[in-house]
Amino acid sequence: MPIKADYHLHTSFSGDATSSMEEMIQQGIRLGLTHMCFTDHYDYDFPKTEDLPDDYFIVNTDSYLYEFIRMREKYNGQIKLNFGIELGLQPYLVRHNAVYAKSYDFDFIIGSSHLCNKKDPYYPEFYEGRSEEEAYREYFSSIIENIRTFSNFDVYGHLDYVVRYGPNKDREYTYEKYRDLLDRIIDLLLEKGKGIEINTGAVKAGLKELHPCTALLKRYRDMGGEIITVGSDAHAASRISADFDRAAEILKECGFQYYTIFENRMPEFKKL
Repeated sequence: MPIKADYHLHTSFSGDATSSMEEMIQQGIRLGLTHMCFTDHYDYDFPKTEDLPDDYFIVNTDSYLYEFIRMREKYNGQIKLNFGIELGLQPYLVRHNAVYAKSYDFDFIIGSSHLCNKKDPYYPEFYEGRSEEEAYREYFSSIIENIRTFSNFDVYGHLDYVVRYGPNKDREYTYEKYRDLLDRIIDLLLEKGKGIEINTGAVKAGLKELHPCTALLKRYRDMGGEIITVGSDAHAASRISADFDRAAEILKECGFQYYTIFENRMPEFKKL
């Protein structure tokens, strides 16, 4: 396996994950990983629903950090562990997220869009009364606004996440169809020196491609993009580094020779 670092991992400190941090680490060691970065959820002001308790997507960061330090010491010399966060972005939360991101010494911050204008694309209501394309365009437009207004992240996570939950998922989705918005996203990321991730969690979600789609990855590389992390988006130990061989093949096909890891918010490039 050419990719030895998983940089999108959720432990039981995230409400939607099932494996403890130690279980994740032990599995990473068994798989031969050299680096793991935990990126538990911090999505402030997530809409409350009957099936989601309050603060479901807000990690107790102090407890999370304490356990991370304990595990880093315990497994020192066996695997390199880094402390990250997946920060849920929305334009009206710029001030709150800026304060939070500066409050801890994160090695790595993923900026992600799990919500769009306070609405959750997971639910069918997001798509009701309009076409799938209109819903997807609203989502991509919200990403543009997030990047324009907020800068304290390292890569943008699963850029086309919305297609996991659309009525047709990604069956009718292509980079070319949304090129006007997706190119603007890439432009803004490059202007700010930010990267993207290739996220293999799309496979578990039943998509035909990874996040983001191959054509978008190739466009990012053709426009000069170099910073790209690789994440399984694992919410259980069994999914760590899932489909990383496929990710490596796609990255090479798109012209990448390296993937990226982060420590102390600084990128380091690893040969594919």
